Amino acid sequence: MTISVIIPTLNEEQVLGQTLADLPSTHTSEIIIVDGGSTDRTLAIANTFCAHTPKAQLVRAPTGRARQMNEGAKASRGDILLFLHADTQVVEEAPRIIESALANPAVVGGRFDVRFDTRSGWGSIIGTLMNWRSRTSGIATGDQAIFVRRHIFERLGGFADIPLMEDIEFSRRLKRAGSTVALRQTVTTSFRRWEQQGPLRTILLMWTLRFLYWAGVNPSRLNRWYKVVR
Repeated sequence: MTISVIIPTLNEEQVLGQTLADLPSTHTSEIIIVDGGSTDRTLAIANTFCAHTPKAQLVRAPTGRARQMNEGAKASRGDILLFLHADTQVVEEAPRIIESALANPAVVGGRFDVRFDTRSGWGSIIGTLMNWRSRTSGIATGDQAIFVRRHIFERLGGFADIPLMEDIEFSRRLKRAGSTVALRQTVTTSFRRWEQQGPLRTILLMWTLRFLYWAGVNPSRLNRWYKVVR
């Protein structure tokens, strides 16, 4: 099985370089960076990486994480699609771990556990709660590096064209398509948004947004509040 890593970006100059440097050097068929209109050095970083990495390419797309990831999927050729946030790093063994998880043909996709790049006690607590909630509900968030078989992704029509909660919405549909795996191996993601507004305030806002989403509030309306911590 071949794996395509798809990374949506929008003004990610502070973190993109490290994420690209940490990508596995083996078992990854291609790396697709999908930019949604960055105005900082993100494009320069991406272009430099692509110039030195034959299997990498830069794609432009309309702003919006769902749109960008869908465009990346269209440009890809791998049997497996791994959607990776620009501030999330995977371990070298990630491709092998994914292939092992998908050795069972009944498994359509999955995600990793997450940990934060901080020594803060809040980081440990939030990461533990995120992983527990995801494992209990079967719902994954983009921070957890969602992966899926290409033919399943295409059959589901990709990510819904909504400005927020596209990962949760997709996870709900993916669960209905077959078995999913909640891997205990971790990816490391940035704690920056929690630090900017304070962990407790951010937790309350994120829980509120998810509750309102489950209650049926339009994601476009929720997105205006989410930008406070983005």
